[in-house]
Amino acid sequence: MKIGGFQKVSLIDYPGKISAVVFTQGCNFRCPFCHNPELVDPERFANRIPEPEILAFLEKRKGRLDAVVITGGEPTLQSELIPFTIHLKAMGYLIKLDTNGALPDVLEDLLGRGLIDYLAMDIKAPLERYGEITKTKTDVERIRRSISLITGSGVDYEFRTTAVRSLLGLQELEAIGRLIPGAKRFVLQKFVPTKTLDRDYLGESSYSDAELKTVVEKLAGVVRKATQR
Repeated sequence: MKIGGFQKVSLIDYPGKISAVVFTQGCNFRCPFCHNPELVDPERFANRIPEPEILAFLEKRKGRLDAVVITGGEPTLQSELIPFTIHLKAMGYLIKLDTNGALPDVLEDLLGRGLIDYLAMDIKAPLERYGEITKTKTDVERIRRSISLITGSGVDYEFRTTAVRSLLGLQELEAIGRLIPGAKRFVLQKFVPTKTLDRDYLGESSYSDAELKTVVEKLAGVVRKATQR
């Protein structure tokens, strides 16, 4: 595993659980508003943390930590993701995976092996604007398939969208929610420009709480629970 960061304890990354967070290096998207540029841009990569070091720490923390969150970057790009999660499950940890959904075959494999307990997928934009927002050629059918896999998986999950005012209109945020009818949870995340992949986005803004609330209210009955964060 190409691990670029490690947080030894978190009370917020896995809902209701005490977790550690593993940050993988590398991503197949180039969203300009990304808040983890040091995990996306190879020129900003720090020295990797050896996987055995992470596993040794987690072995010692069994019984004190409930879960491990694997995020990035994009974890499904990692060739060692499945062996790594097998190690974690053998230790008795719950596993939450954060993903952009671009590699549904990997998600299907993980789910088929029973290795994931919670999935969080970022939906970047309405499907017709995916390439524009992610700055990459994106097969949106893979995004559709990942949504279908997650909603039908039987594990807990949420979908998330980061609300950047200059990129997505309020009606587009609503349209994203309508891509996932019946979903357990859809979270609209305010864009906070503290770090960004494209430094020009440090001057961008999100929507107000009141504006996001209007979208949340319109999605009542479309998804089971829409919230803002």
